[in-house]
Amino acid sequence: MPICKHLILASSLLLTSAGSMASQTFSSDQADFRLETVAQDLEHPWSLAFLPDGSSLVTERAGRLRVIRGGQLVDKPVGGLPELVVSGQGGLLDVLLHPDFEKNQTLFLSYAHQNRNGMTTRVARAILDGNQLTEVEVIFEALPRSGTSRHFAGRMEFDREGNLYVSVGDRGEMDRAQDTEDDAGGVHRITTDGHPAPDNPFLDDSGVNDSFFTFGNRNIQGMTIHPETGEIWSHEHGPRGGDEINIIRAGTNYGWPEITYGIDYSGLPITSETEKKGMAQPLHYWDPSIAPSGMAFYTGELFPQWQGDLFVGALKMRKLVRLELEDGKVTGEEDLLTGLGERIRDVRMGPDGALWLLTDSPRGKVYRMVPVQ
Repeated sequence: MPICKHLILASSLLLTSAGSMASQTFSSDQADFRLETVAQDLEHPWSLAFLPDGSSLVTERAGRLRVIRGGQLVDKPVGGLPELVVSGQGGLLDVLLHPDFEKNQTLFLSYAHQNRNGMTTRVARAILDGNQLTEVEVIFEALPRSGTSRHFAGRMEFDREGNLYVSVGDRGEMDRAQDTEDDAGGVHRITTDGHPAPDNPFLDDSGVNDSFFTFGNRNIQGMTIHPETGEIWSHEHGPRGGDEINIIRAGTNYGWPEITYGIDYSGLPITSETEKKGMAQPLHYWDPSIAPSGMAFYTGELFPQWQGDLFVGALKMRKLVRLELEDGKVTGEEDLLTGLGERIRDVRMGPDGALWLLTDSPRGKVYRMVPVQ
């Protein structure tokens, strides 16, 4: 539902040295910051994970897992990736470290996969051994497959109990999101071995697949854990309008396509309903669409004025959105990086206190947002 107080503040771009990416300085409502280019020339980077030794992993949708070490992009990609397909919006998607990665070196990858029955979203578990993945095992596969190359979703997150949340899009076939015997269009909650989590909400319902945690979701491409409550927050793409932020709660139907604040890409209505009994309202929505992707709460010390704010990347609108929150509600909104002209694919809270960003292009970049000294 719309917020009572909606404040949009545009950021300005100052160039302190023409042509130098590292010297771009931006002004926002609460802080001045600059962007440092950590890596570039990545082919549609999709996700970022921070390793305990200070290096980072970056997925390229084109099917490569890359390492950034010592501030440099390692030339040779990580070997041993699972078989995947690069098609449309599909390819190598999210990378997420096991909560005990420092002990077990285990990580999880989401990606698109194809066989003679069509394409789908898979999750594989693997061990990172130097620059090679070993013991690669598929632990989740969304069924049934289909021939479309859209809406794979693929964002993942762990809760505090160590359960893995996996988002699966409606695959561009909207009615699948309300079919609870079809894995498309929802969030699945599984153990690290791929089994349905033991307290999932539909375990005793024969009409719902056991791994479902929520359904009625269109295409979730942002997911993060709230640093205080431990709740899993998400955002998802609407059609033309109706991009949503939601808190992922057990057994909830988020309504797609029965209710939406958006319209079809043709300009025709999808439904006249924006509310319906038994279906959740979004915490916040955008109309027109910003095409959100990537999301993180700010918890660092570099920008104390941003503590607790939620940051969301935008693909279509080419910006970073800062949302102010109070008692779990959005009370203010500021648009950042509007002068950068980049599609923001992922947003991560770094262990160094900086916000890290990925830009979506054939020559994508990894940026760090740091204060102006």
